[in-house]
Amino acid sequence: MNYENFEKVTGIIQDISRGDNCCTQMISIQTDTGMVNMVVSPDTRVIDDVRLRKGMRVAAFYDTSLPAPAIFPPQYQAELIASLRKEQDVMLNYFDENLRAEDDSLELNIGPFTSIATANGQRFLCSPGNSELLVYYTTTTFSIPPQTTPQRIIVMCPY
Repeated sequence: MNYENFEKVTGIIQDISRGDNCCTQMISIQTDTGMVNMVVSPDTRVIDDVRLRKGMRVAAFYDTSLPAPAIFPPQYQAELIASLRKEQDVMLNYFDENLRAEDDSLELNIGPFTSIATANGQRFLCSPGNSELLVYYTTTTFSIPPQTTPQRIIVMCPY
C-alpha cells in the first residue's frame, strides 16, 4: 500500500454509529480544530485489532487522493487507525537507511526498549530503515530535524 498520500487526524472518539451497512461504522473524532467523521470499513487496518470505543484517543489516517464528500463536518474513509496513550504521538512516513523521515520531520534513535514489529505483530529482525514506518513516540528534541527514541515502531511491510 502506498502511504505517501496519507493524512493524519488525531483526537478523541466522541461517537460511534452504524455506517451505510452493517459492516461499516462512522466514528466522530474531536480534534483540536473541530469534529471529523471517519468511515471505518472492513478494509480499515486497526493497529493491534483494538476495539474502538468512545473516549479513546486515536490517530486515523486517510488517503488524500481519494474523493471525499464536501460536507461539514468533514468525512473521510479511514485507511489506518492507531490508538494512542496520553501524550503519545504517532507518525507514518518513509524513513531512509539513517532512520530519517523522507520529509526531514523526524529522525529516530533506536533504544534498547524500542519495540520493532510488523503490522501483524511479528518481531521484525532486520533494520527498519528504507521502509514505511508507523512510529509511536512522546518527546522530541528541538534540533533540526527533531530526534526521538521511539517507544514502538511498526514496519508497514508491502503486501
